[in-house]
Amino acid sequence: MPALASHRKPRTRVRSTTPAVGLTTAALAGVTLLSTQSATAAPASPKPSIEDVQKKVDDLYRQAGTATQQYNQAKEASAAQRGKVDALLDEVAKRADKLNDARRTLGNYAAAQYRTGSIAPSATFFLADDPQSYFDQNQLMARMAGRQQKAVTDFRTQQAAASKKRAEATKSLETLTESQATLRTSKENVQKKLGEARAMLSKLTAEEKARLAELERKKEAEAKRKAEELARQQAAAKAEADRKAEEAAKQAGSGGDTGTGTGSDSSATTKAYKVLAFARAQLGRPYVWGATGPSSYDCSGLTQAAWKAAGVDIPRTTWDQVKIGTRIATADLQPGDLVFFYDDISHVGIYKGDGMMIHAPKPGANVREESIYYMPIYGSVRPA
Repeated sequence: MPALASHRKPRTRVRSTTPAVGLTTAALAGVTLLSTQSATAAPASPKPSIEDVQKKVDDLYRQAGTATQQYNQAKEASAAQRGKVDALLDEVAKRADKLNDARRTLGNYAAAQYRTGSIAPSATFFLADDPQSYFDQNQLMARMAGRQQKAVTDFRTQQAAASKKRAEATKSLETLTESQATLRTSKENVQKKLGEARAMLSKLTAEEKARLAELERKKEAEAKRKAEELARQQAAAKAEADRKAEEAAKQAGSGGDTGTGTGSDSSATTKAYKVLAFARAQLGRPYVWGATGPSSYDCSGLTQAAWKAAGVDIPRTTWDQVKIGTRIATADLQPGDLVFFYDDISHVGIYKGDGMMIHAPKPGANVREESIYYMPIYGSVRPA
């Protein structure tokens, strides 16, 4: 019997393409994602312009100047507090010596009383050779008791005084610690601001540095132009004042001598001459924040030293210097006057005439002559 043919369909092997499709889809998705991220990514911050860099650096130097004045103020307060603490500690030591003396005196009385013992008045009367001896001895004992009482009183007085001085010294030491902490903070602030300024300048290319230098030259030229204009105005005002004085002298029949000079004016002129002579001698010396000479200065250190050379003591910081003497309008400035800058009064220079000043500008620069219009003027004073 012939075999029957099978009705089952033969299996057909079909190769699956799913993995390939999956890989292709993943690759397309990746490309799409990257494209989307590239398209939506925030653009890089634009590099600041040279003008912005100049403004930022100038502002950092100004902030460093403010921090320098804070440092100077804290340093002066710390030094004053240290002197007060030292004086109090000396007083505490003296009080301790007096307390020990009183303690020794009291101890001597106690030891003497212990050795001799105390005798009742009735026993002293019966043991005395005669009544007069009793009264003499009794008076002596009264004086001894009075001395003992005084010794006790002195001891208590010295003990209270010593305790008071120790408390004052302790409080003064706490204040000194606070002043020293402020001093450290101010120093750190100065260093931070100067570091930021140096970091900004170090990132500039040679071309950018050249452009920045050109901006500085333009700024200096504009400041010089304003100084020259002020010099012309002051010269004209002086000529007019001299003319009026001469006319007044002629009308009074005093000839060519106007007679307007006074001893006070002469003294002020002499002081101004000494101030400027000192300031000129410091030209070229480096600015160092917190320095008061003789080899380097900060701005208020230079002004303080210059006026000291003229025999006038002025405070250490710009904030205190601006409060002294007489306020002067810019148009009325005379050599030796102090000119202050910025709203926070963080810089000061010495007016030399013709719209120019001598000042210690900033870190990295030397004491130099410059237009008073190089920085925004706050106000001016005549110290003496």
